[in-house]
Amino acid sequence: MHNLTNELPRSFADRQNPVLLTRSRALTFHARVIAIVMIAAFGLIGVACSDSETDQGASGAARMEDQGQEHVSPGQPHDAYSSIPAISGPHFGQPLAPARWGVHQQPLPDEVLVHNLEHGYVDVHYDCPEGCSELVEQLTSIVGDFGAQGAKVLLSPYPNMGSRIALTAWTYIETMEEFDEGRIVAFIEARESSRDAPEYNVGR
Repeated sequence: MHNLTNELPRSFADRQNPVLLTRSRALTFHARVIAIVMIAAFGLIGVACSDSETDQGASGAARMEDQGQEHVSPGQPHDAYSSIPAISGPHFGQPLAPARWGVHQQPLPDEVLVHNLEHGYVDVHYDCPEGCSELVEQLTSIVGDFGAQGAKVLLSPYPNMGSRIALTAWTYIETMEEFDEGRIVAFIEARESSRDAPEYNVGR
């Protein structure tokens, strides 16, 4: 009898062989599994890299719960802030707040400072009961440099805040006892006009 299979293309003949068909399906399944695993692995690597980039430059910053954006009037009772200085929560509306960008010689109320943070500001504070002219000069220089570039940054003293220096942004705070220009600059670059702030796109 004439063997039609021998005259057919090899690929077609293979498909007619149950053993070869089973092996082909198994190889296809394994290839798909390997592809899925590789895609998942690359995805995890991408997420890890993204997280690393997000944390880079602000690794010492603590993020706290968002306490909202309620507007209050001077003297109006409101819930206590979750941090000192405050980094979100009730605050004064215009024209009482926000404060002007740049360097302030006198302390500002939390209710004013929080409005600045709502707009994407970074607020830099220092607490030196005994005086610290050198530190103030160093902080003033950094804030001035960023301000000259249009950044939304302000500097003000903050008595009794529990640390010598505090950097704040909406829901973020980083404190330090010694001047560290690298950390301060990194925090400002990471958090100024960050999309974490509810009204980050408002100008200064």
